[in-house]
Amino acid sequence: MKLYSFNKLSLMFLIILFNFTSSEEKLNQIEIATLGAGCFWCVEAVFERIDGVIDVVSGYTGGKTKNPSYKEVITGKTGHVETAQISFDKTKISYDQILEIFWLSHDPTTLNRQGNDVGTQYRSAIFFHNLNQKNIAERSLKEKSNSKIFKNRIVTTIEKLDIFYEAENYHQDYFNNNPNAPYCQYIILPKLKKLNLIQN
Repeated sequence: MKLYSFNKLSLMFLIILFNFTSSEEKLNQIEIATLGAGCFWCVEAVFERIDGVIDVVSGYTGGKTKNPSYKEVITGKTGHVETAQISFDKTKISYDQILEIFWLSHDPTTLNRQGNDVGTQYRSAIFFHNLNQKNIAERSLKEKSNSKIFKNRIVTTIEKLDIFYEAENYHQDYFNNNPNAPYCQYIILPKLKKLNLIQN
């Protein structure tokens, strides 16, 4: 497993995706959000279908174990959360809007659980990259809590991003690569349909 960093090669890849505009201008348009909302297969599948999202990488963060493996993370003993790191074009979609999708795409009121996925690795969490993201996340959480949209108290945590570890290759683009897998058919597909992100 490798430590996922937004290095020069990653930046060059994102620039290519943007086409024909100056590198400096395009780099200034890219922002990254790191979110935990249950199984990262679900989070990835949702955000890959959002206009303005450039790339989504599944991985682990929030714990103390260095270079954790999936087998280690699912024990719940590493402290890490299954997360998705979302690169997006902020001229097409804002961090606020990314968070709106985050709230809609999972249940932020269930502590360390999403559906049948149970454990601290599935906790609802927003990992901010900078002070601006922290302020937006805190405001968004307050608005959602005050709105009473959710029947129960929101338990989502807002934490400073430390190190994001990219998950194993077979976790990347999981729904796209395994559409007929039982988890995809019975968990992810209904969620995508509910959010109108895929046709029936």
